[in-house]
Amino acid sequence: MRTLSVEWSDPAALAAAGRSMTGIDFLRALRDGRLPPPPIAQLLGFRLTEVEPGHAVFEITPGEQHYNPIGVVHGGLAMTLLDSAMGCCVQTRMPVGSTYTTLEAKTNLVRAISDKSGTLRAIGKVMHLGKRIATAEARLEDASGKLYAHATSTCIVLNGN
Repeated sequence: MRTLSVEWSDPAALAAAGRSMTGIDFLRALRDGRLPPPPIAQLLGFRLTEVEPGHAVFEITPGEQHYNPIGVVHGGLAMTLLDSAMGCCVQTRMPVGSTYTTLEAKTNLVRAISDKSGTLRAIGKVMHLGKRIATAEARLEDASGKLYAHATSTCIVLNGN
């Protein structure tokens, strides 16, 4: 039997910190370790590695703990990474007091992922940012650029005012 221990910080405190900062400053604080990672990142073992305006990258090294019953990494892991990259690239463009939420997402899984895949990168970029709607796309690829999945997302912009 294998085990995995997971610890995380209070998500309410993290969310409160995020509401007091611009989106890009919040994400840079997460990336740089000035704020703790969110519970989902701790649970699945992924990390934010790059943040620029309209751009966000997450990395993960898949392991057995991500496997489904048919012996490969569950597709939901790829979907979660792509959703995180797309959402966070939109978040980089949010001013203090504004945020977003996903309205729709579509993912294409094009290659099986295993514990032999190595480190994977989910690279998200904003395609459009309007007053109420944002769209983004992301790719999940390995170190050599081999594509494992790709996705698109539509987000609604929520103004805190």
